[in-house]
Amino acid sequence: MKPPKRILPIIVISQFCCTSLWFAGNGVMGDLVFNFNLNESALGHLTSSVQFGFISGTLVFALLTIADRFSPSKVFFISALLGAVCNAFIISEHNSFLSLLMLRFFTGFFLAGIYPVGMKIAADYYDKGLGKSLGFLVGALVLGTAFPHLLKDILHSISWKYVLLTTTSLAILGGLVMKQFVPDGHFRKPGKGLDLTAFSKVFKHPQFRSAAFGYFGHMWELYAFWAFVPVMLKHYTQLHPQTSLNIPILSFCVIGIGGFSCVIGGYISQRIGVKKTAYTTLLLSCICCLVSPFIFNVNVEILFIAFLLFWGMVVIADSPMFSTLVAQNAEAEIKGTALTIVNSIGFAITILSIQLLNSLQFVLDSKNIYLLLAIGPILALIALISKRKA
Repeated sequence: MKPPKRILPIIVISQFCCTSLWFAGNGVMGDLVFNFNLNESALGHLTSSVQFGFISGTLVFALLTIADRFSPSKVFFISALLGAVCNAFIISEHNSFLSLLMLRFFTGFFLAGIYPVGMKIAADYYDKGLGKSLGFLVGALVLGTAFPHLLKDILHSISWKYVLLTTTSLAILGGLVMKQFVPDGHFRKPGKGLDLTAFSKVFKHPQFRSAAFGYFGHMWELYAFWAFVPVMLKHYTQLHPQTSLNIPILSFCVIGIGGFSCVIGGYISQRIGVKKTAYTTLLLSCICCLVSPFIFNVNVEILFIAFLLFWGMVVIADSPMFSTLVAQNAEAEIKGTALTIVNSIGFAITILSIQLLNSLQFVLDSKNIYLLLAIGPILALIALISKRKA
């Protein structure tokens, strides 16, 4: 049965609106540091707080098999509302560093009911061509993640609070649209009940493990890269004082361009296969990590920006491919839980890489620390090669 044509665009729009919550704090990080007297390390701590909240949320959602036992659209809607409330409270003048950490934590917690559940909804509607469908969906996540940086540039002449209020409004809108127009998909098989063994059950299948390990290596690099894009741009201007860069708009472009590469990758996967597309983009992203120290020394602004744009494309293009492989190699009754579990572990890994870069940027030469991002892709590539030989 072919799903109505409106379904995928609605899921994509809802995902974009709701995932704008993810980097809403990063988009106004300078204002948060100034208004709440935070130190420069706040970037890493507040970003990691969202990731830790997401991990906690995905663990709860996975252990309770929420996305499989209840209507995914309703879970998405409730999570969007609660995440929006947490995001809105950041504008309160009574916040401290601790309360900001908690608000970002709970925003991440409720994102666990948005991002993986959105993929579950798509998987419930699309069997063939799932790689292309998830390409659009992850593309929406990327644009949603980058959107606060664009908002910051657009609204720079008025209060930073409007960036947070706008992303809050978008999240509420996205949740309402999903609940109203996307009923349960025809491939959905409701879970039979609470299954506390689901966490260990999904990793029994070799093909599932292969996809999961690839995703974990990809995640080591992805969010640390996204979090440090503004830092990279700022550091380049410090190395080359004659250069003047619009950091908010360029941050949006470098992160946001990955949305288009996810869509393009989805179409490419239909020609060369999902696994080969994932492997190729992961390899290109690994090369970018290894080349990054040398690019900072290039005193040609356009080349530096072009490199970051290319890195922004390949760093995310493999994500929908790995999610497709995970969904295709999980049992139908626990597909939502499987996606949630893999997301949970993957985002736990992002905390390690973000905090590692956050600590080392004050100790080592900043342009060399991004070499460490290659660790994840290298290990993932080794795992994929081993699986190919096997």
